[in-house]
Amino acid sequence: MYKFKTKPYDHQLNVFNDSWRRPYFGLFMEMGTGKSKVAIDTMGALWEAGEIDTALIIAPKGVFDNWVQKEIPTHLPDSIATNVVRWQPNFTKKFRAEIASIANPEERDSNTLSVLVMNTEAFSTQKGASAALRYIQLNPESIVILDESTSIKNKSAQRTKNLVKVAKAAKYKRILTGSPITKSPMDLFSQCAFLSEEALGFKSFYGFQNRYAVIQRRTMGAHSFNEITGFQRLDELGEKLDKFSHRILKRDCLDLPEKVYQRREVPLTKEQIKLYKQMSDLALAQLEKGELATTQSVLTQIMRLQQICCGHLQPDDRPIQEIPNNRLQEVLDITEEINGKAIIWATWTYDIQRIEKALAKKFGSTAVASYYGQTEQDERQEIVNRFQDPDSDLRFFIGQPRTGGYGITLTEANTVIYFSNSYDLEIRLQSEDRAHRIGQSESVTYIDLVSPGTIDEKILGALRDKINLAGTVLREDVTEWLS
Repeated sequence: MYKFKTKPYDHQLNVFNDSWRRPYFGLFMEMGTGKSKVAIDTMGALWEAGEIDTALIIAPKGVFDNWVQKEIPTHLPDSIATNVVRWQPNFTKKFRAEIASIANPEERDSNTLSVLVMNTEAFSTQKGASAALRYIQLNPESIVILDESTSIKNKSAQRTKNLVKVAKAAKYKRILTGSPITKSPMDLFSQCAFLSEEALGFKSFYGFQNRYAVIQRRTMGAHSFNEITGFQRLDELGEKLDKFSHRILKRDCLDLPEKVYQRREVPLTKEQIKLYKQMSDLALAQLEKGELATTQSVLTQIMRLQQICCGHLQPDDRPIQEIPNNRLQEVLDITEEINGKAIIWATWTYDIQRIEKALAKKFGSTAVASYYGQTEQDERQEIVNRFQDPDSDLRFFIGQPRTGGYGITLTEANTVIYFSNSYDLEIRLQSEDRAHRIGQSESVTYIDLVSPGTIDEKILGALRDKINLAGTVLREDVTEWLS
């Protein structure tokens, strides 16, 4: 019988017992419920049963180091000898030797579980995809674990195609995500194709789309295209998912405090109102003329409107234009009202740097740290460690959700401020649960800064719509986190 290194919660034990011997399975477990542990225990149990001799773990760039440094050492029993190799794009002599030690069956220690941990982004390159495929082809008695599987929801992306190809060569497959549907039920196809063509019963995406989507032909100017206007047979889709996945929600399995949501209205200044109206009128005029014919052009206009709400504008090929605003002051006002540590999420680098500067001036430089694309990889874990230290001076974690919203634990915070949001539901949910997960002992308050009558309100409304849609397929109640 498999001996767990860390005692599982009841829900983790139930999922493990039901799934560990299955060739493919989806761990659709909400952030903070411990899906990584279930995957690692599955890997360990399969090794002990003689079912696998190698493993490939794939996770986003900001997370995959966490598997090497924390998740595997924490949860895999010490009785299982392992050789864990972390992917790096530069094939140095040392790295080639490390890869050979786990990839070549003749060089690999048969008494040691060989594990290659790669970042998802590597599969967008020929070098990364080829190396992973070669590794699995040499070692077909393997398990492939894909963390944050919504990273392959785009069926047309080369990364998706490469990952699906690698998975086909493996004996066991697992996908992990807290929100398998972030935009529409169509998100499921590529994730499930990674597991097996048999999972949903469709070899073709278009067959899947025709079965579960309602499609109408649209015309915009000279362009004609198919548009998904709704969805159908979602109960049937949910029944299919139930056969090869488990959906675990925190409210059903953990004694975690409730989330509390607040909305703080931030009025626009006269300068913002003038610029916002000009930009909005321009966008509407372009739309009427058919000039905003692509999704990207529409999103660009939406982005600019939101930037204005945040207090700056980034015109094409011109310096950033700062606009008098009340939003930064609202953040400073909130910090006067709260106790303990706080996370502040902001979409744009410009805003992160402004917030950091203002908070450092008010509370001192040691009280603030930022975590975004320009933060050095070596500094990131140190920032998390300092923030998680209750005795540390670091009180404010200012992050970019696309960078810091995945895979890290920030449970020392009981206040989370959204300086800005995006339409991406996955980013919102992931960033929320950096604070609300195993290890949190207090209620977490989420504060959205919203300028009334602007794109801010529309973004929150769009996020609510996507949650409703996901809930239809996943049979969940609507999450009450938007006011």
